Amino acid sequence: MRQLRQHWHSDPLTAPVLVLNRGFQPVRVTTARHAFVMLFSGRARALDPDFEALDFEAWMAEEPRDEDEGIGTPRGRLRVPRVLLLASYNRVPHGPLRLSRRNIFLRDNHTCQYCARRLPSRDLNLDHVIPRSRGGRSTWENLVTSCRTCNVEKGWATPDEWGMPLQREPTRPSWSIVAQLARTQTRYEQWAPFIGADVAAPMPPEE
Repeated sequence: MRQLRQHWHSDPLTAPVLVLNRGFQPVRVTTARHAFVMLFSGRARALDPDFEALDFEAWMAEEPRDEDEGIGTPRGRLRVPRVLLLASYNRVPHGPLRLSRRNIFLRDNHTCQYCARRLPSRDLNLDHVIPRSRGGRSTWENLVTSCRTCNVEKGWATPDEWGMPLQREPTRPSWSIVAQLARTQTRYEQWAPFIGADVAAPMPPEE
């Protein structure tokens, strides 16, 4: 397997974490912040580099490596898990992905679809491509990730009127979003056994 370039996030709690059901099938991608909540509550276990499922206390006891992304805690540095294994959920989801702020950000790789800056969730907004004041609806095809600056400057204009075209047309994703996200956002070697060989493809350089 080719070595993937590791990426450290300006806010490690926004790092993507792959979530598996008990059958080791991917069901979604979440943030490290939510992953720690699931791990601490016992709803999931973290997979170590040898794919051993560890509870929160065992994960805390693991010695972080230089290449691990981590956060500081009173008990020491806590590394961000790359893969979680759910404790009780064994169903594979079907049907459309729920429209939500978090899923729009994931679809768009936490990247402003106007100026192409990749930012933490706290610095991002949702923008209606066709403003609501002009009949625009809150749909997958009309919502995009926007930084606060672009969101304010665009105002009630369309991208054409504002003179700032979209980076790409917004689309409605399906449950194959897990594999799609793995190809379009930060990816990790630990994901490859669960989402297929495409994860090992070279990443394009960041802006």
